Amino acid sequence: MRAAEESAVARGVTIETLMDQAGAGVARAVRQFFPKPARCLVFAGKGHNGGDALVAAEQLQRIGWKIDVRLPFAEENSSDLTQKKLKTLRDAATKSADTIERGTHLIILDGLLGTGAKSFLREPLRTAAREINRLRREENAFVFAVDLPTGLDADSGENDPEDSVIADFTVTIGFAKHGLIVDSALNLVGRIQIVPLPGLCTEAGAPNELAASPYSLSPLLPRRKFSAYKNEFGRIGVVAGSKGFVGAALMTAEGALRAGAGLVEVFVPEEIYEVAASAAPVEAMVKPVRRYRDLLDEKEIDVWALGPGLGKARASEILNLIENAPQPMIVDADGLNIVADKIEILRVCRGARLLTPHPGEMKRLMEVGKMARAGIARNFCDQFPITLLLKGSRSIVCERGKPISYNTTGNPGMASGGMGDVLTGVCAGLAGRELSIYDSGRVGAWTCGRAAEISIFQNGASEESLLASDVLAHLGAAFNELRNPSV
Repeated sequence: MRAAEESAVARGVTIETLMDQAGAGVARAVRQFFPKPARCLVFAGKGHNGGDALVAAEQLQRIGWKIDVRLPFAEENSSDLTQKKLKTLRDAATKSADTIERGTHLIILDGLLGTGAKSFLREPLRTAAREINRLRREENAFVFAVDLPTGLDADSGENDPEDSVIADFTVTIGFAKHGLIVDSALNLVGRIQIVPLPGLCTEAGAPNELAASPYSLSPLLPRRKFSAYKNEFGRIGVVAGSKGFVGAALMTAEGALRAGAGLVEVFVPEEIYEVAASAAPVEAMVKPVRRYRDLLDEKEIDVWALGPGLGKARASEILNLIENAPQPMIVDADGLNIVADKIEILRVCRGARLLTPHPGEMKRLMEVGKMARAGIARNFCDQFPITLLLKGSRSIVCERGKPISYNTTGNPGMASGGMGDVLTGVCAGLAGRELSIYDSGRVGAWTCGRAAEISIFQNGASEESLLASDVLAHLGAAFNELRNPSV
């Protein structure tokens, strides 16, 4: 980021221009999650990070937000540019009407420290950071960190063990910093939003790590041609469900349908066929299965989604299907548990395979010890020629020879049953549209996470009440947002 800024300045771009763009992006991020004006408390440091926060505050103030500023340093000690942005904010405040109806929530902008800071906090920043955390804890404030949470090292992810700011959202400028995505930073960083700066570039070459964002993913989903018809978007075969677990198969099927699959066929055991057929989305075709090995003869299927609610009663037949089906396949849940008992088949599968384990399933697939999640993913993909989507906070998509990709969307409300079933279907639907399974995993994780956020921040759900069916209901909004990243 420092190199990119220097390059931009050398080309004639001013620091103030970059600050204005960064601040506008922070304001957009706040409005994305809190569209109704409310109260915003700005903790502004004396450097350019504080200036970014003040620009964001001025943008919010224009549309009716009530802004309060906390300066831990004497105003005259701030940089000239930061002082200028503070004056602009104050001047605008005198002209704005105070009659608008506002929400009751409190938003905090953490603009205390930027990327040049180290993790150990000194006064007066320590006191300011403690106050931010107190407001979050006691007044349910939502904290937006500008670029990175104060007290977090941008390069390593090391942090002040007692007083680092705990952010709900980190709006990082230009590029995601490595310190934001390490495991130890998860609970400090929260949801990552990337603000791209127009014209910013770097000579660093191809990255070995990516943070998934609408700006990088939207080119993977071009608009359909007017002449499009269903056979162009894939026929998905869902192999899922067993007695007592019909819902898993149906959520997988609906996930595939809502991700744009042309056709979805659901193959279920004969003993649950009638129940599944009566409850399935009317757009899906439900077919009874007597022997899973017969599915190898289903030549018209383009992508398989296998595993949710499947059980292990016919493990040998499922292993045969995983190993010998020539089509791409997303393998989840009981499919993973079955593979764990005979892991070597992953070396010889005929088609591309995307495995989507949660941490417990990953431990059954591989001895993980105390490895970091990125190390687990890379190690597994070095051993087996598959693509891995390691689920969890900041889900990871990994494939040998490609950059490891970190998802940026989602929230703790997704820690409930059925979310993985929806993701399996969405990834299969995307693969049916001829995305690689690597990109299907990246887009699938982002859209499911964003749909969960929309359910909470725009449609009245909470972390406690969020259901997998809520994610299904809001996938359309997530896809629309992905296709229009600047909105």
